[in-house]
Amino acid sequence: MTDANDQVAGLLLAAGGGRRLGGRPKALLPHRGHLLVEHAVGVLRTGGCSRIHVVLGAKAGAVRERAALPGCTLVDNPEWARGMGSSLRAGLESLAGTGVRAVLVSLVDQPGIGPEAVARVLSAYGSERSLAAAAYDGERGHPVLFGSAHWEGIAVTATGDRGARAYLKAHADEVTLVECGDVAQPYDIDTESDLVHLE
Repeated sequence: MTDANDQVAGLLLAAGGGRRLGGRPKALLPHRGHLLVEHAVGVLRTGGCSRIHVVLGAKAGAVRERAALPGCTLVDNPEWARGMGSSLRAGLESLAGTGVRAVLVSLVDQPGIGPEAVARVLSAYGSERSLAAAAYDGERGHPVLFGSAHWEGIAVTATGDRGARAYLKAHADEVTLVECGDVAQPYDIDTESDLVHLE
């Protein structure tokens, strides 16, 4: 049996500047006694990712200084202001040559998605050709899993805030949807009104 824990890395995109939150980087928001970036790393680890890369951008120095992220590879994205696509490219680039055969991508601003959803999507891993995504009432969401055979194609199409959306749409018939609506809520922390979700 394939051990996904060894062959799939967790990739946390945590570079956003929180423009609609008055310029407060999402990684540094407090949640359950920790910073949001620490919480998100904990979710990946508890869900089964033993190797985790974290892409930083806005206030990267402050995140490095304040966040406890032991065992994580921290990746700086100097182009973070261009959108999520640049962070996804930076993260995939950081994994090149590591021997990892797939990556499970999650977003720092979705604290309603916990370890159960991560574990379910991780279980969809089969090979470097794997493509899988969490689904909520049948609608594709995060986390998503990309086998390494897809990384080059994803990097080419990851622009602006679209991330891998265009690639996944073009390869929709290859994507395994893993229903997670019973164990997770895919809301984003984007605006002041969303802060009600933080504890």
